Amino acid sequence: MQTHPTPTVAATDLLPQVTHVRNPGMPLDLDWVAGVQANTSAIERRCATLPGRRSVKKEFQAAWLLKAISLIDLTTLSGDDTPGRVQRLCAKARQPVRADLLEALGMSGITTGAVCVYHEMVETAVRALEGTSIPVAAVSTGFPAGLSPYRLRIAEIGESVKAGAREIDIVISRRHVLTGNWQALYDEMAEMREACGEAHVKAILATGELGTLRNVERASLVCMMAGADFIKTSTGKESVNATLPVSLTMIRAIRDYEDRTGIKVGYKPAGGISKAKDALVYLSLMKDELGLPWLQPDLFRFGASSLLGDIERQLEHFVTGRYSAANRHPMG
Repeated sequence: MQTHPTPTVAATDLLPQVTHVRNPGMPLDLDWVAGVQANTSAIERRCATLPGRRSVKKEFQAAWLLKAISLIDLTTLSGDDTPGRVQRLCAKARQPVRADLLEALGMSGITTGAVCVYHEMVETAVRALEGTSIPVAAVSTGFPAGLSPYRLRIAEIGESVKAGAREIDIVISRRHVLTGNWQALYDEMAEMREACGEAHVKAILATGELGTLRNVERASLVCMMAGADFIKTSTGKESVNATLPVSLTMIRAIRDYEDRTGIKVGYKPAGGISKAKDALVYLSLMKDELGLPWLQPDLFRFGASSLLGDIERQLEHFVTGRYSAANRHPMG
């Protein structure tokens, strides 16, 4: 085993550090929404430069990858989910990196940011995570399409909260965005936020189905005005999920919202982020645009599962100098 410098990150930096109040929302400001502009070509040019401009190597890369692990919503959203699969996923959330690798890195106490499941598996996940601070997130409101009867979508939120979910990932009605019915989107989001009670709410915009970056930014602002604690790119089920241009658009909306209200809102890219190098790009983007507070689990999450396996593989390469097979880093 090779000897490397210990990654320059403290274990306490990898734990949730909540230093802000939840988003109480604000009245819908249609003038603000109507004034939104998105320069697509400029956004795409900025994003094209990111992978080459913000590369980190050696122990610095290992430290950033350890940070990324603490920001993952470890997720299983399949029709063939079973209690056993969810229990194994929760065990991985408790111990996301092999003990021998953590020892070699001089680290301990690292967990993922949350475990995300369908409502049916919330109680199983809550029991499997007892004794930890890892929250269970439930996808809700007719996920992924959001087209079930409205009263059932609201009721589903309440049932997931009752089952022990501390975070609720809701899907918005895309038609409200596509038709420009911002009042309807605001009212829907506000009622869903109220139904969550003390549970934090992540608004999934399904950005791949919204048509333009201008729509993405407008929808981001309206959801934040209505009280969303996080805005999230995708369900992971669309043909196009998280992208850098969409991410830059959404996090600049978050920055504008904080500038105007003083309230910090979180961001969650989901779907299509499966490589460690991609995680590094997203982390650098968050740091550049929003600063260090957004590199904590209470303000930033990756919606992913396969990402963890690749990060663990890269950490093993850092420790040993060799790349291992993917089957050495199973999810459970």
